[in-house]
Amino acid sequence: MKKTVSILASCLLAISMMSGAAQAKSENNNGRGNGNGNGNGKSIVEAPAAVPANATAPTDKDKDKDKDKDKENVSIKEKDKESVTTVTYATYENKGHNGYKGLLHAIENVKDKPAGAVIAELLLTQYSTELTPEMKAELVAIKDKDAALSALAEILNQKGSVTDAVYVQKEAILANVKNLNSYKKLGKLYAQTGKNGVKLYVNGEESTSGVAPIVTSGSTLVPFKAIAEALQAEVVWNGKERSVTMTREGTTVKLFINNKTAYVNGKAVTLQVAPAIVKGNTVVPVRFVSEALKATVKWEPESQSVVIYEE
Repeated sequence: MKKTVSILASCLLAISMMSGAAQAKSENNNGRGNGNGNGNGKSIVEAPAAVPANATAPTDKDKDKDKDKDKENVSIKEKDKESVTTVTYATYENKGHNGYKGLLHAIENVKDKPAGAVIAELLLTQYSTELTPEMKAELVAIKDKDAALSALAEILNQKGSVTDAVYVQKEAILANVKNLNSYKKLGKLYAQTGKNGVKLYVNGEESTSGVAPIVTSGSTLVPFKAIAEALQAEVVWNGKERSVTMTREGTTVKLFINNKTAYVNGKAVTLQVAPAIVKGNTVVPVRFVSEALKATVKWEPESQSVVIYEE
């Protein structure tokens, strides 16, 4: 189901991108946005001036001067053409009624290059009112993939497809696991579905353990198995000692059930809250264990999300 919705979301995004591009191209070739202002899409060619009856035939010297002048004019035109095709050329910033259409046309050639982000930013900041939601989604995609997916999730949500929006927002999190704002947006979508409470994410993946994170005495306890598996740590359970030992990249962390003394590479550390067993699952202090295993831990308060990721 998740894969199907993800493909659907990608298709929707691709369609919106193509439709935006098609609209821009159509409007730029319909006789109104050709760049010369005459409305017919053709170059203006001036008729030659009449030659006075008493005019003398041009000499070879005059012809040479005319040739030099023509070469100079061609050189100037080529330089002007080069300037106009440069994406940062000041002409793009003119705010005529068709200004944003020229930018949309230009970005088609540079969307995968650094200049694409420059034009996308210009469109989003100066021509926001001229753009459709689909166009905005495309431009944001050029700037930032996770933001683009979030924009698509918002569109799906507005259309009443909350479930689809949730799946797309999860993809946005995976695109950038460090962006706490993505977790906040997912939390809002979850609230619409009635899903609340503390949630755990490790490297962007939401924990599906049967035990939800527990907040107690200022600390959060989470199923150690979720952390160990996501961080690919080796785990050893000692039933006699009622201890759990996790080893990752040369670091060993040992904790004891209902005991606030833990050990990191054999060195004793005092915990604020002791590990415990809840519904058959061992839960441990998330910040202590994650940081001891060299992972980063963040707390997103609005969505009540515990976020763990590797730098």
